[in-house]
Amino acid sequence: MSTPNLPTPNLPTPNLIALRNPRTGEADGTVRATTSNELRACADRLRLAQPGWASLTPSERAAQLLDWKAAILEAREAIVSALIADTGRLKESNQEFDAFIGTIDRWARMGVELLNADRRFTSMMGFVDIDRNYRPLGVVGIISPWNFPLVLSTIDALPALMAGCAVLLKPSEVTPRFVQPLRATLGAVPALDAVFDIVIGDGTIGTQMIEDCHVDAICFTGSVTMGRKVASLAASAFIPAFLELGGKDAAIVCADADLDLATSALLWGSTSNAGQACQSIERIYVHRSIVAPFVELLSAKASNIGLCFPNIDKPGLGPIIAERQIEVIETHLADAIAKGAKVTAGIGSVERHGGGAWVRPTVLIGVTHDMLIMTQETFGPILPVMAFDTVEEAVSLANDSRFGLSAAVFAGSEVSAVAIGTRLDAGAVSINDATLTAFLWEGEKHSFKLSGLGGSRMGAAGLLRFVRSQALLIKTNGPTRDPWWY
Repeated sequence: MSTPNLPTPNLPTPNLIALRNPRTGEADGTVRATTSNELRACADRLRLAQPGWASLTPSERAAQLLDWKAAILEAREAIVSALIADTGRLKESNQEFDAFIGTIDRWARMGVELLNADRRFTSMMGFVDIDRNYRPLGVVGIISPWNFPLVLSTIDALPALMAGCAVLLKPSEVTPRFVQPLRATLGAVPALDAVFDIVIGDGTIGTQMIEDCHVDAICFTGSVTMGRKVASLAASAFIPAFLELGGKDAAIVCADADLDLATSALLWGSTSNAGQACQSIERIYVHRSIVAPFVELLSAKASNIGLCFPNIDKPGLGPIIAERQIEVIETHLADAIAKGAKVTAGIGSVERHGGGAWVRPTVLIGVTHDMLIMTQETFGPILPVMAFDTVEEAVSLANDSRFGLSAAVFAGSEVSAVAIGTRLDAGAVSINDATLTAFLWEGEKHSFKLSGLGGSRMGAAGLLRFVRSQALLIKTNGPTRDPWWY
């Protein structure tokens, strides 16, 4: 008996996002974007499960996180391979995984200490005690960027989970391959699986998360332009917004600084992850009396750093990850050179190898604040050096920016370096080193100017911003017939 030729059903075409390999420049995979209905169902599921998660003790939640850590460690190869495919880098992907594991350990330990700390004290009245009760915010939404896909997706998620919140994460659609292997590990921890989920998509999904009231707070890491939009949406939804935005970090090198230390630290601080980090040093101000030997030494060291091409395990800088960032770097370099900047290390342009875009450590002199390279976020391994004559001038130049994320100061003494650092409009200042905020989480800091808004993600505040404090005012002198004020 023959089978009739039935008409092909008109099925909807899946909304696929093409994935680009930054080492080759080619699209070598796809991922399906989450639909609006799926987003709604996911948010509803998280909201339903969150009270049960919040009812666990801090120690019980910490135990769940540590169980998850064990499953993640077993999936290390798959997760790191996904990071490598999306970012084109080997060393940094392994470092990123290790940093993620360390963050789980940190919050599992510190979260218990913070949430179990005695919060009761006697008021000024003497017969009334005040006890603080922490109530988690509910469902926390997270929109994370592409430069460190795993760490920046979980840097807010882990303390939010430890605080008793559910988490709805939307990572960057540029680097989402880690999602599948990471999500698979959640199956080993059902209680955590119920309150942590990941959606895929572009800015439309992020907008819907806020506009449709799917979340009770939003964490965003990304550009100032998108940060403004997120802040506006959050204000309309009347929910807290924690924004970690761009940077144009400045370094000041005083006349008595250790040049060998300063050049090595600043070279690392500017070129780590090929400069694709918000806390990268992007402006260097050097006292005029030492600018010549400083540039000579910095340029010599920079010229010794190559590209990790053609082999990914070759020492050197990785490729530019996001395609849209290539044009930014090219524009900034071309603008600086056209306006008189000179290249003393690197070639002053983006290189193409194997289809990918690469930038060598590039030292520029003759730069001014009329150039894009000194005023806008470049997000590449570029080290522009500008001379100053007085400390007052250096502080003024460093503060002449719409950004205020972090900074660095190098001087012959800690006292003089700290004195300068306290005058800088920056949330974290590394003293006689650079980019320490990338490693040290204990220092609570707030971003200045357009570099961010909301509570610190560092220190104890990194967890406590995800709870509301409820004051319980307890009369302690025993029951009486009348109120004390009668």
